[in-house]
Amino acid sequence: MKAIVVTDQAAGTAGMKLVERPQPQAAINDVVVQVHASGFTADELTWPPTWTDRLDRDRTPSVPGHELAGVVTALGYGTTGLSVGQRVFGLTDWTRDGTLAEFVAVEARNLAPLPGDVDFTVGAALVMPGLTAWQGLFEHGRVGAGQTVLVHGAAGVVGSMATQLAREAGAYVIGTGRAAGRQAALEFGAQEFVDLDSDALEDIGRVDLVFDVLGGDIAKRSVGVIRAGGTLVTITGPIDARPVDGRTIDFVVEADRAQLSQIVQRVREGRLRTYIGNIASLDDAVAAFNLPERPKGKTIIRVRQ
Repeated sequence: MKAIVVTDQAAGTAGMKLVERPQPQAAINDVVVQVHASGFTADELTWPPTWTDRLDRDRTPSVPGHELAGVVTALGYGTTGLSVGQRVFGLTDWTRDGTLAEFVAVEARNLAPLPGDVDFTVGAALVMPGLTAWQGLFEHGRVGAGQTVLVHGAAGVVGSMATQLAREAGAYVIGTGRAAGRQAALEFGAQEFVDLDSDALEDIGRVDLVFDVLGGDIAKRSVGVIRAGGTLVTITGPIDARPVDGRTIDFVVEADRAQLSQIVQRVREGRLRTYIGNIASLDDAVAAFNLPERPKGKTIIRVRQ
């Protein structure tokens, strides 16, 4: 099968190669999925599990990509809940070969059924942004109606998803980002927008929850606008600051079949939309990840036409 592999961490996306690899086999509780669409996050190439296994042993050449939508082609021993020929989407394990390939072996519990009226590209684009936003807002942030939520990077792939979900939950949403993202953030549902280059973050008043995808100084400054007892949720790593009487939570997204099902149902009902910026074939994937400028929206690799 065709697959994208990486062997050199220092090379970044420039070190990606399209090669022929053996087709994976399904272990216990696994399924093999014929990948129709795959998502990829450039940050993966800085994550230790991309390069080493759970025992810290080198596992290169490794196949990156952890988001997929496709069709089940084989079941491992003991696998239940899915069937051969079923359309699925989901998130693969961090320390196993990923989804920038024609086939991938993945634990069945990490996948959810993909309804027939949802395109594979949409399914793949939903996985990591949708789960990250859902878990950050509802599991860790405990967002509720009537609260005020500050979403950093509201015009980005994850931030736009968080903006939509928070707004639907009844929160008042303030988005942030660069000036060029203002219109997109408002279209995704933000009721206010803060230009981080020219507006004073501290002027927005007090919020109940900050959903952060930026980290660094912005995340630390955000603590000062959270009312007592509020929450800062971030995906950028530990932050040595927390709100008064409140919480700072750094988390790593996890696969969750039930959450994926709720997310895709919102798409079917027109209550949620993805932010896809570029769609490329597997043959053109290396070039798609090495553009002169970072494209807006999620890049999806259409593995099977």
